[in-house]
Amino acid sequence: MAAACIATAAVASEQLADPIEGRWLGEAGFARDRVVVALEFRRNDQHELVGYLYQPVLNVYGVPLPGAFVRDAGRYVNADNRITLTLDDTKLEGTWSSLAFPVSLRRSETLPAEAPLPDAPMGPGPRWHVKLGAPIYAAAAVREGVAYVGTTGGVFHAVRVRDGSLAWTFNAGRPVHGEALVTDEAVYFACDAGLLYKLERASGKEVWRYDLGDAQVARVLPHTAVFDYDYHGPKPLLIEGVVYVGSGDGALHAVDARTGRRVWRFETGGKVRVSAVQAGDRVVFGGLDNKVYAVDSRRGTLAWSVDTRAPVTTAPALVDGKLIVGTRGSVLYALQPQTGEILWRALFSGSWVESEAVERDGLAYIGSSDLRRVSAIDPRDGRVVWRTDVYGSPWGRPLVSAQYVYIGAVGTDPYMMRHVGGMAALERASGRLAWRWPVASAPGALQSGFAASPALDGDTLVVGGLDGSLYAFPAR
Repeated sequence: MAAACIATAAVASEQLADPIEGRWLGEAGFARDRVVVALEFRRNDQHELVGYLYQPVLNVYGVPLPGAFVRDAGRYVNADNRITLTLDDTKLEGTWSSLAFPVSLRRSETLPAEAPLPDAPMGPGPRWHVKLGAPIYAAAAVREGVAYVGTTGGVFHAVRVRDGSLAWTFNAGRPVHGEALVTDEAVYFACDAGLLYKLERASGKEVWRYDLGDAQVARVLPHTAVFDYDYHGPKPLLIEGVVYVGSGDGALHAVDARTGRRVWRFETGGKVRVSAVQAGDRVVFGGLDNKVYAVDSRRGTLAWSVDTRAPVTTAPALVDGKLIVGTRGSVLYALQPQTGEILWRALFSGSWVESEAVERDGLAYIGSSDLRRVSAIDPRDGRVVWRTDVYGSPWGRPLVSAQYVYIGAVGTDPYMMRHVGGMAALERASGRLAWRWPVASAPGALQSGFAASPALDGDTLVVGGLDGSLYAFPAR
């Protein structure tokens, strides 16, 4: 009797087994940017077929995929991740995501494993740092030996680059998340709770303030369980005496630079947290309503818009005559400036593209987010020339010199993957990590390191930290 029960249980177990259970290793992505990917299929406690993702380029190892795989007419479908796979003897092939990029897997005895952090040179270390009292997300704007930068504490600072001493401070009273625009005479910056300021550059005295109309719009800072956070802020754009800047209530404002009066206001369907760029007689910008807009700079009328199907959290950049725009849909777009036509798309392997592209000598250099990589991309077709792991989230805009690419990285702890904060320098020609200055996670802090973009003043690299300090590194 006992033997019969054991035999029956064995048969039932075999019936529950599925041909795709086990380990599979292969590649995913379109032809110009294929990456290694592995899936392990198992039955959970509810006897559902679930998958565990291993993807070295995204730094995930055994992360459970949401939802279950359901067998349907010979195919295995995971609706939550838009995965459809077909088993053909020893091959498992299909498509993934809303873009339906191809996946090809074969059975494997092993799965990718996480590599240890490299023993990279720590670099020169900072020349000085000055504590400014609150986390810094905004890039410093440098001009004639002074760095101008605001903090989430609501204070805007003018700091001398030679020694970190304060030239002046201005109490904005509201968090500052965006980079300032600095001219010979003035400093322009936007802050939360709806204000655009113009200050005298020499003294920090207020010239005028403009109401952006978004005083009631809340900002969500990075969080482990909330994924629609918006730590970005726009840098004002100045064209022929008019300042253009986005606002949290979903508008782009055109403001007379002399008087601070409104010229026009263009309304979108979501927060505008990124900077605008000039493209001929148009101003181009993106929003959290998933769209990129081109607006006539004089009249404020729409020329075109493109739906990217995901929030646009990076400023468009003109590279090789194309608008390069990143999204939280893990896609980098190249758009035709006059029409908005999509010229190419590049996948970022499941990572948000939080960084703004920078052009140098015919290539676009850009950071990412969970991908942890900085990429050099050929703007003609989106081909990746090199891609380097900096071991944290490179949210900021890279600073590209003749020899190096400098980038800050954000560390997050706890998190589903290892992200360590720091500042890094990569060799521009090869992408090789030249040095990395790590930042330890602070007790009680979710994030550490550098979310702000670095800036250059002579031979000094200036960047604000999430610890509330402004740092100066030798640039060499």
